[in-house]
This record gives sequence, C-alpha cells and structure tokens, in this order.
Amino acid sequence: MISMNDQAHVKGRSGRIDHVPALLAHLRLEWLLQHFPTRVVWAIYVCINGFITIGLLALLALLTGSPFVFPSLGPTAYLFFFSPLAEASSPRNTILGHAIGLICGYAAFALTVASSPPFGLHPGVHGPRVLAAALSLSATGALMALFRVSHPPAGATTLIVSLGIISQPKELVIIEVAVILLTAQALAINRLAGVPYPLWQRHNPAVTAPVAGSGVLEHDE
Repeated sequence: MISMNDQAHVKGRSGRIDHVPALLAHLRLEWLLQHFPTRVVWAIYVCINGFITIGLLALLALLTGSPFVFPSLGPTAYLFFFSPLAEASSPRNTILGHAIGLICGYAAFALTVASSPPFGLHPGVHGPRVLAAALSLSATGALMALFRVSHPPAGATTLIVSLGIISQPKELVIIEVAVILLTAQALAINRLAGVPYPLWQRHNPAVTAPVAGSGVLEHDE
C-alpha cells in the first residue's frame, strides 16, 4: 500500500498532485501501487515518457536530417513529467523561454563568433566564444526574468547557439518547432494521466509570502 510519506513526497514534487495513480487508474493498472512504492512507479512514468517523447523527435531527426533533437530538450522533457504543474513546465514558459534563448544566442553569435572558423573546425574555446557565451546566457536570463517566462533548459539552448554548435537560421526555426512538438506530446500525455496540465499558462500560481529575515523577495504584479 502507499504510505502517507510517499504520497506527500510525490505531491510536493510533482506540482501538488499525485498524477501517477491517476494515470494508472485511467489504464486500470492501479494494482501496481499495491506491489511497488509510489516513487518507483513515478520513476518508471518519467522514464517511459521521456523515452517516448525524445525517441519520436530523434526518429524525426533521423528521417529528415534536421536537428529535431538537441541537448536542452532533455531537461525540458524531464520537467514535463517530473513536475508538470510547475510554472517553468508550462507551455508558455517552455516555448517562449527557448525562443528567447534562440534569439539571444544567435544575436551573441552574430556579434562575436560569426566571423570565426565553424565550431566543427575550431571546437575549442577562444576569446569570441567566451564573450558570446557570457552575453547569450546573461541576456537570456534577464529577458526570462523580465517577461516571467523562466525555463532553465533555455540556458542550455542559448549556449548551443551562441557557441556556434547550431547556428543556421533555418536550424533555429527547426529547434523551436521541436520544442513545440515536445510540448504537444507532454500536453497529451499529462492530460491522459489526469493532470490538469495547462494549454498555455499555469493559472493561479502559488505565491510565496515573504518572511522577515528570510531573504525571500516578493515579486511585483
């Protein structure tokens, strides 16, 4: 049986909802929770869905020869199924966060690295790439904070572009399309699991009240 501690652990980590038992109930597999700890079933849920979503995009990349799979999709997929109700996992934050990363990365690349040898010919770190990395990540972080679209994996996306690993405008469009496709998969799977995953933006996010002496800043509306 499921212990209260396990239930609290899953609810606290998955966005205040135990979505794994909901999925198993939909599939009539709730008996699994009578034989395995909740966190084990939850880990399997994350594993299977990560495999399916990234696997489909990797297959699409194989068939088209386009970069429909890239490193920063991995942490995005993890967020989708580990904490689907977190604000950073919402479609709005995911799609706009990666878009900001792509724009800032390409701008930094164009300003500093575009005239340098391609990454494949000169894979090491040199002066222009140091500046490009710093500019892209700082700008991405600032804009995500400004527009309230925090999505940590976008920090990796902007570095992939600013360092010249993927830098062609056509490829950047494909990357954003891949993000949208991954988000659509997460929406379908999480809704099937009974999770009220938002179509765009998380509604009524929890607000952390500032505590005297805690160093927590209250965000303005």
